[in-house]
Amino acid sequence: MNASNRIPQISELKGVGPSAVDVLKQLGVESIEDLFSYFPYRYDNYEIQDLENAGDSDHLTVRGKIQSEPVLSFYAKRRSRLSVRVLSGRNLVTVIAFNRPYLKKKLNLGDEVTVTGKWERARAEITATEFHIGAPDFSEQIAPVYPVKDGMTVRRMRSIVRQVFNQFQDSIVETLPPTLIEEYRLMGRKEAIREIHFPTGRDALKQARRRLVYEEFLIYELKMQCYKQVKRKSGGGTRINIQTDSIRSFIRTLPFPLTRAQERVVKEILADLGSPFAMNRLLQGDVGSGKTIVAAIALYAAVTAGFQGALMAPTEILAEQHADSLQKLFEPFSVSVALLTGNVRGKERRPLLEELKKGHIDILVGTHALIQDDVLFKQLGLVVTDEQHRFGVGQRRLLRVKGKDPDVLYMTATPIPRTLAITVFGDMDVSTIDELPGGRKTIRTYWVRHEMMGRVIRFMEKELRQGRQAYVVCPLIEESEQLDVQNALDMHAELTRSLPDYRIGLMHGKLTNDEKSEVMNGFKEQKIHVLVSTTVVEVGVNVPNATLMIINDADRFGLSQLHQLRGRVGRGNDQSYCILVADARSETSRERMKLMTETTDGFRLSSFDLQLRGPGDFFGKKQSGVPAFKLADMIHDYRTLAAARDDASRLVLNPHFWKDESFAQLRRPLIDSGILEHTFLD
Repeated sequence: MNASNRIPQISELKGVGPSAVDVLKQLGVESIEDLFSYFPYRYDNYEIQDLENAGDSDHLTVRGKIQSEPVLSFYAKRRSRLSVRVLSGRNLVTVIAFNRPYLKKKLNLGDEVTVTGKWERARAEITATEFHIGAPDFSEQIAPVYPVKDGMTVRRMRSIVRQVFNQFQDSIVETLPPTLIEEYRLMGRKEAIREIHFPTGRDALKQARRRLVYEEFLIYELKMQCYKQVKRKSGGGTRINIQTDSIRSFIRTLPFPLTRAQERVVKEILADLGSPFAMNRLLQGDVGSGKTIVAAIALYAAVTAGFQGALMAPTEILAEQHADSLQKLFEPFSVSVALLTGNVRGKERRPLLEELKKGHIDILVGTHALIQDDVLFKQLGLVVTDEQHRFGVGQRRLLRVKGKDPDVLYMTATPIPRTLAITVFGDMDVSTIDELPGGRKTIRTYWVRHEMMGRVIRFMEKELRQGRQAYVVCPLIEESEQLDVQNALDMHAELTRSLPDYRIGLMHGKLTNDEKSEVMNGFKEQKIHVLVSTTVVEVGVNVPNATLMIINDADRFGLSQLHQLRGRVGRGNDQSYCILVADARSETSRERMKLMTETTDGFRLSSFDLQLRGPGDFFGKKQSGVPAFKLADMIHDYRTLAAARDDASRLVLNPHFWKDESFAQLRRPLIDSGILEHTFLD
């Protein structure tokens, strides 16, 4: 490209001063392409709509007549709130306008007004962003709203985007080959970028978004698929010689037969272990689906082939439980299992590490204590990380480098739709246990208001009289001035008074590890009848005699967390119960409580949770590496995500993709990312 055809940077544009350039840079916009890809996060819809057809929380425009005198009130340093009743069609609604006190003198009964704002159906209320007397002529029926800051207004951003598009639209390059555009009947890229910024109608906007979402997903999935192929071709990995007869003998000794889902997952994992490439697999399954047994089989396969195994858990309680269950399973097979946590110190720790280094310990179970520098294995072949999302990426890596390209199995009891799991954990293969062991009784779940707590305690006493135990979970350790919710200290005191014949234990995050172990062991040994706790019991605690889980202020927890807590009961032969205590004042809270009582399907619950909270909040962005898409939404666009992943996996294996000029623009991000040199990702 010669100098006259060079596309300038934003800083070189006429009419865009230094202060605007600085703000744009803070927003991640430095080039013309950055600006084209700086998408609106919503649109002001100035098309007049009928409220009968409007959805809750829609941002819309309606026309109507004033039916009441406006009421003006002031609060917090001259801030104001004006409310007025407006009849729009057959709907009488309240319109709220903040910080527009001048409207009170301008609005009269019978005036026709046009209001744009957020509609809340439950309250029959519109919070106005724009308020016009009469019928204004909007220049744009659907106007983009951009994220802005520091003096950059939405109106100014619209103007800059329009100026740049009009001047440089011919520089927009098509990224997709004609074959994919035709297959999915997609808009061209230039047309899609024009429509996403300057919509000519709702249908055109929908098609523009569909095109750009597919492109964004496809480029991401190409990177993921390419990374897996490059990693595989680069060698590494340990081929574990699978001792099929020994593994079958071990499986026959298990207390329960494997479910078909467990058998399928075991087959996938053993195939990975027996390959020359390093396994990088996520094992996901609902609470009680039998993931630990699958991990035990994988560890046994590694040990019988002459390798060592490591299992890292997020808490000492869970690590101790894993070590105890593995010791019992492996005792007839002379497999040595050791436990390493922060509590193992000094004289006890040194000989353990020496035995590990010599290869005399087959399986080491522990917390993040496993990743310390002085923990050395003789020949680490398999690493299992339980509840992997609770560890940072760096912590998981430190355990993996304890061996020479060991196989890695991550486990999670936070079930998510398979397509989403493959994207969030993009460089992993995903195995899903989607079947629970037979014979288990469904946990009966009930939702009650706070005023029914007396009846709940009487029901608890009935369970205790039959020799069973109960958990009572509270969102806080102690009383808070900011939050009016139940705390563990007060609940412990109340239950101690109400149930004098029973011992009430208390567990929370401020206890030392020794104190936590003492309380938990007391509960396991039935010396403690009721365990009052914060959410430290959420993961992995296994007390089959506990049949009752009471969760206070349940509407404060996410659905997946409630499901995890519920999974602490239902582990024995007796009927178990989960009681959600919550006033649940909002419509969303009521819907969540109702859903908990209707289903014990963790996949259904987590899908609903994801829709409410979004993937970033759900997984924790630091831990999971959830990709920050500009336009795409992994939850709502999951069908497009699935199509993009299938296309990407097909393309990277096709020699045509790497040579044909029509794919050149899709190859460019792969080259720029460094993925082909194996520098992309961890």
